[in-house]
Amino acid sequence: MDENAYQETYNALNRNECPFEPALIICRHACHNARRIGIGERVAVGCVDATAQAACKELLSLLHHNAAFALHLTEVSMLPHSKELKVQCGGLRGLFQAVEPDAATDAPIEDIADLVAQASEDFEGLENLPFSEIMRSVTHFEARKKK
Repeated sequence: MDENAYQETYNALNRNECPFEPALIICRHACHNARRIGIGERVAVGCVDATAQAACKELLSLLHHNAAFALHLTEVSMLPHSKELKVQCGGLRGLFQAVEPDAATDAPIEDIADLVAQASEDFEGLENLPFSEIMRSVTHFEARKKK
């Protein structure tokens, strides 16, 4: 399947794209609102809850904004895949640590939507999250160890 045909099919089948699609697929996090869609040999992830999707988009935007310094970038508009994984997976890991400080550092994130909602409640809005602590997880995140 050529890339243009894939993108057309992706856009037609996945109208409510999950903002944390790479984190769900690669970092193996979970979310009760996520719906996996097989397209050829690839997987897309959609969201079934518009309110949760909006909250996740807001969180991802805040993570991108705060990650510029942590990733030594002047702009974070279109990140390479590896840096996007650092922002998403590292950011979610840091958020999990901020919400559940007593949990094991490698404990799985079982529901991204619930984590975002809990963080918003605990910190009285996503804009009040402890981004300096969260960015430490972004900086230290490694997708794969090189062999």
